[in-house]
Amino acid sequence: MNSPSARRATRRAAAAALAVAAATALAACGSDADSADSEQTDSGGPITVWVDPPRVPAAEAFVEAHPEIDVTINQIDGTVGGKTLQQQFAQFNQAGKGWPDAIFFPSNDDIAWATGAQIDYAADLTDLLPDVIDGYDPAVIAPCNIDDAIRCLRNDAAPDVFWYNATFFENNGYEVPTTWEEYGDLAVQIAEEHPGKISGFLGDAYAPDRYLWASGCPTNDRQDETTVHIDLDDPTCQRAKDLLTTLVDGDAVSSLGIFDADAASVGKDLVMSPGAAWWGDYLFNQTWEIPAGQMTAVEPLPWEGESTPATGNEGGGLWGVSSHITGTQLENTLLFAEFVATDPAWQVELSTGLPAYGPVQDAWADKQSQSGYFADNETTFDAMKAAISYVQPDHAYMLYNTGGVWTETMTPALVDGQSVDAAWSSFGEELLNQAGAMGYTVE
Repeated sequence: MNSPSARRATRRAAAAALAVAAATALAACGSDADSADSEQTDSGGPITVWVDPPRVPAAEAFVEAHPEIDVTINQIDGTVGGKTLQQQFAQFNQAGKGWPDAIFFPSNDDIAWATGAQIDYAADLTDLLPDVIDGYDPAVIAPCNIDDAIRCLRNDAAPDVFWYNATFFENNGYEVPTTWEEYGDLAVQIAEEHPGKISGFLGDAYAPDRYLWASGCPTNDRQDETTVHIDLDDPTCQRAKDLLTTLVDGDAVSSLGIFDADAASVGKDLVMSPGAAWWGDYLFNQTWEIPAGQMTAVEPLPWEGESTPATGNEGGGLWGVSSHITGTQLENTLLFAEFVATDPAWQVELSTGLPAYGPVQDAWADKQSQSGYFADNETTFDAMKAAISYVQPDHAYMLYNTGGVWTETMTPALVDGQSVDAAWSSFGEELLNQAGAMGYTVE
């Protein structure tokens, strides 16, 4: 067997050559239309895994932990909402070969086509990794529970907590809001008293998760593989729309997205916002470079008249395993899947997001606390773990991308100065159009 350093060099070369390899594989796909029904393969041990750039360290950590397994790591485009991957897998099905043994899906929505009848790539892990699955909170693994089969593993839990700048609040005598509606009113007050300070971002694809999903608004309410419930007139949607109207009309939010080039400079003026657990280290600390000791988080807010907090989820990536393999090839792939989902060498030592796998969450929080970045470490990490149970149900990942529809409709409308009402109408119309175009019957 090659030395670890030589094998790593081979894997880096494989990653660099992925585009060429994929093109070659696709070129070979045209003539064997019936071979998608071919039997499962067993390579005898070697496996190929596809990962986006942030997950390369996870795959490399597995190689370090398991030098006995020959692994090829291919780095793929991590663009959320892209269609190239789906097209590749459709052609792999046509050829009856070419699938990776394991994959980190760039978009959570990818799990919809990866488990659909036409492609049916992602294996049912229910009986293959039962002990791993038992380590997940049911709310965390819910996106992978498709028609009572666990078809993926969550990498990180990404529930929205309520972030605020503790230093700003203390210096100005503000109290942390206790409901979503209070958040809207306080955001407007702060914008009036401190022009330039903002209380949220509306321009990115996670914005509907941040506000609509948090309200229980049915945009992704999957009924079965071909039926979805969408109703933007539902009261849960209308209260989210009312909140957005308050925020926009009060000049209290930015129409930028959190990943936009200018977001880092604008982000330094963020005083509060719902946002994912990973915002803390990845966004505030590493990307926006907000000084330590300012930002902290509390549990998600309830809506007025309700006693239980309600929140959405932003990301929290999904690992899939091929349904086309068996024997030692499958065993080694399952070992990989278990490692990247559960092992502290990745989930505690290297990952910046709250692990989805429950048994390592405390160890991750302890390690993150060592940096002393947050104004209140204990409250912040307790809030992250508690928020998992407050993510609103009945929100599945679909063949259409709700966030993509948002950035195609709401974002440009708000940038142009249109009202939330006008932007909302465009968003709702296009959401229905895209759901229909993907073959769904909309209830």
